[in-house]
Amino acid sequence: MIRKLSILVLSMAALAPAFAMDAARSEAKQVIALQIGETLYVFKDGLMAKESKFGSVIHLSKGEVVQTTDGKSIMTMGNEVARLNALLNKSHGN
Repeated sequence: MIRKLSILVLSMAALAPAFAMDAARSEAKQVIALQIGETLYVFKDGLMAKESKFGSVIHLSKGEVVQTTDGKSIMTMGNEVARLNALLNKSHGN
């Protein structure tokens, strides 16, 4: 019984990032995969935020140039750390 409960808890923990991404992805106008597994969120107002491959929000420097997985360069606008953090936490009930 304890083993089944442990498997259930681990399964739910593995799915948690997927639910968190839903709120952020639905709020963003565009989601762009970056090199090193990072993700760039472009919101409807043109401002941007970056998420690490581990699911945490990363600070964007003013005018930072990021590389997409297909080799294109994008100059970032804004640093929406708080917005992305709130969206990622929204699905967790925080």
